[in-house]
Amino acid sequence: MFAVIRRKLTSRGASSALLIGKSVRPALSTPRLSNTALREEVYELFLLCLCHRLTLSSRPTSSYYMVLFGVAVADSNKSFLLKNSSFILYTCLCNIGDLVEAVVPFMGESISDGTLATFLKQPGDKVDVDEPIAQVETDKVTIDVASPEAGVIQKFVAKEGDTVEPGTKIAVISKSGEGVAVSKKPSDEASPKPPATETKTEKKPESTTPPPPAPEKSMEKTPSLPPPRTSASEPQLPPKERERRVPMTRLRKRVASRLKDSQNTFALLTTFNEVDMTNLMKLRSDYKDAFLEKHGVKLGFMSGFVKAAVSGLQNQPVINAVIDGDDIIYRDYIDISIAVGTPKGLVVPVIRDADKMNFAEIEKEINNLAKKATAGSISIDEMAGGTFTISNGGVYGSLLSTPIINPPQSAILGMHSIVNRPMVVGGNIIARPMMYIALTYDHRLIDGREAVYFLRRIKDVVEDPRRLLLDI
Repeated sequence: MFAVIRRKLTSRGASSALLIGKSVRPALSTPRLSNTALREEVYELFLLCLCHRLTLSSRPTSSYYMVLFGVAVADSNKSFLLKNSSFILYTCLCNIGDLVEAVVPFMGESISDGTLATFLKQPGDKVDVDEPIAQVETDKVTIDVASPEAGVIQKFVAKEGDTVEPGTKIAVISKSGEGVAVSKKPSDEASPKPPATETKTEKKPESTTPPPPAPEKSMEKTPSLPPPRTSASEPQLPPKERERRVPMTRLRKRVASRLKDSQNTFALLTTFNEVDMTNLMKLRSDYKDAFLEKHGVKLGFMSGFVKAAVSGLQNQPVINAVIDGDDIIYRDYIDISIAVGTPKGLVVPVIRDADKMNFAEIEKEINNLAKKATAGSISIDEMAGGTFTISNGGVYGSLLSTPIINPPQSAILGMHSIVNRPMVVGGNIIARPMMYIALTYDHRLIDGREAVYFLRRIKDVVEDPRRLLLDI
């Protein structure tokens, strides 16, 4: 293809300096290149190169790219594609030739950089198109760096632990695999080891002379010292060898920073109440099979608490509001955040427009977000926003806690484990399945009256779900 371009340029009178790329600017300023027909023809060839994404046995010199790019830009007032030709050229020409580069993808509007956590492949490994070769850990999610083409990894141009930005080169991949040593399996490398051990065992009998005994005088000169005495008040610390220091992940540092900022910024106050789970548990027991058969998802307790929280937020809109400087922003939508614990840290995916969803839709969305969060495939958009958070520490057996607000929200509801406790019902002491619930709120915005009314609304709805049907 480049030979065709060379012949066409030569037939049209282009200078040899232009063809070999030694003097690009003088060539562009010559009258011969001002011919519109010449520029249009070269630009057509330029687009043809980009569309076909030529596979060459060796990369052409950068001067050829400069020629095509310079001629195309010379007539940049003609079309939108020409005005953006620099981006098009860089994107397309990076993948022309045998070698391609794997770069860090776009990570989200609120994420500017990340840490190269680990390489999933090694130099010499074969990879397919879009196969992950590395993982970048950000403040919120872990993002895969995929291979743009199928081939063999030639080398890595970044190291684990490096701070990388979108567009940073991670690896160089050879499409053909020429000149790259394919990695061998560990079993192949370990096969020639037994002869080496045999030679070592043969050489052992040669050393027959025993080592000279240690002189007795040294034992007399250095008497054993008694162990140092420690005072009763001095603490006995464990040795440093029994400790290990591990760097914090970016997600853990981000969670720690946000929680500490929440404590330093908000006037945190927590109020408690207890809920009798008898009716909700009976509702779940009676309809769980029919619910699963119709909707394809199990009926849990979270959907009932989400609906109760929606009802409480509608009755007390200040719980759904937030302070912004000297203003209060009242939000007329309800996005419920669900705190999910993962091996890498705490993430808080969001259920959008929870006030418009029924029980089945809420359960499906919770299951979907929880699976993504556990697998580490949840996106930034799925965790952005949120007007109110629910944290269920009961799944871990927590009896009582004081949750911390998730900024920039103003309140968080804490659920806990269900325990049978003696309760007075109708003058009789009866064992009931009870749950403690806690509401931590920003006392700068929310008064105690609104907080208690909100928690009482959740208690009333959970203890008698029929209130949701009658809207009372």
